[in-house]
Amino acid sequence: MSFLLDTDHLSVHLRQASGLAHRFMQHSGRLYTSSIALAELYVWAYRRPDPTAALASIQTMLFHEVSVVDYDNDCAQVFGRVRIELRRQGIEVPTLDLMIASVALVFDLTLVTHNTADFKNVPGLRLDDWVAP
Repeated sequence: MSFLLDTDHLSVHLRQASGLAHRFMQHSGRLYTSSIALAELYVWAYRRPDPTAALASIQTMLFHEVSVVDYDNDCAQVFGRVRIELRRQGIEVPTLDLMIASVALVFDLTLVTHNTADFKNVPGLRLDDWVAP
């Protein structure tokens, strides 16, 4: 099984490397993030007064631990279909979260997030939470 890491898990790993290090080693070679989560991670870095260290940590993580999966045409199509399915049921999922979920669905990845509430209604999406107590 391979995993798509959401922004919350990436930022936890970058702030407290020992916190998720065992999971990153356990699943080495099977860890991905979406270009959308990566954009959110860059926002996290640039919010800092001096983003230099955070940016360096992101680059190191991408080079050694996590591969980036781009949001593409197939993801956009799944996004559109799932958005309408959920809206017909009266369910709204934040746009960026549904875009990330679409990447997981297209590439058959388990989404690793602590924000399970926003993702739980996405049909067919597998979820895991590595920071839950």
